[in-house]
Parts: sequence; C-alpha cells; structure tokens
Amino acid sequence: MTVNLKESTLYRGAYLAVSLAVLFLDQWTKGVITRTMEVHQSRSIVPDVFDLTYVRNTGAAFGLFASVDSSLKAVLLNSIAVVVFLVVSAYALRSSHKSVRLQVGLALILGGAVGNLLDRVRFGYVVDFLDFAISGHHWPAFNVADSAICIGVGLLFLDMLGSEDAPANRPDPAPGS
Repeated sequence: MTVNLKESTLYRGAYLAVSLAVLFLDQWTKGVITRTMEVHQSRSIVPDVFDLTYVRNTGAAFGLFASVDSSLKAVLLNSIAVVVFLVVSAYALRSSHKSVRLQVGLALILGGAVGNLLDRVRFGYVVDFLDFAISGHHWPAFNVADSAICIGVGLLFLDMLGSEDAPANRPDPAPGS
C-alpha cells in the first residue's frame, strides 16, 4: 500500500510540474510581450508565415465572442474557466496515475486554463501573440496556454482512441464472471 501511495505521489507530482511549467512559460512569455511591444505591434519572425503580434483578447479562445459587449461576458468566461479547472482536476485525481497520456493531457489543459484565467482576472483580457499565416490566411493569434490546451485535448482524444483497444485500461471483471 505504501509503495502504491509513494508511486502515485511521484506521478501526480510530475503531472503537477507539467501544469506549473505551462503556467510559468505562459505567464513569462506574455510578460515579455507586454514589456517589449505595443498593442497591435507586430514583428515578423518568418516572413508571411509567423509573426509575434501583441493582441488583447477579450473573448474566448481564438477571439470567439470578442465583439460581444456585455458586462456578463467576463463573469461568464471566468466562471466557465473555473468550472473547467474543477472538473478537469477532479477527473485527473479520479483517473489512474499510470494513464500517462491522459494525465499529461489533463495537466496541459489545467496549466493553460489557469494561465488564461489569471490574465482575465488581472487584466480583463488575455494576452495573445503567436500569429501564423498560410498563403495569406491568418489563424487568430493565440498564446502558450492556448497551445497547451489544444495539445492536451489532442492527447485526451488519442487516449480515448487507444483505450478502446488496450485491455490494461478496462475495468477488472467482477469476481465470478
């Protein structure tokens, strides 16, 4: 029992470290952008492909609902972020610590959600700055937290696909079955 508790604690500590690393990298990069660039300023990194462009996103992911002008928008977006944080945290703690792909995916989502929530609470907007374009078509600007959330969701999807075939992830049959 002590070995399992120790193992679980080590794994969960590693997952927490992933979340904290995402949070740190997200907040650090946003800090660098806000200190070195003006809002809407852009710096080309790879011409016609990748720019750093400082944007203040008052909407949801990728600028969704940014044009909605309501005093309830901030409350709604922050409430959703808190609910996501609580649900993902509970699911992570209830899931096996040995499900590495699942747990890393959840850790990435948690770190990203907290990073964007901190921005919304402190500033009333999220700092976005990664600006990609392909053949003149721009993807909405995003940040490290958004990237971590998307990668985390991808890992959850892969985990769901893989768990259908993996007998190790299936519950043990009831005794006498």
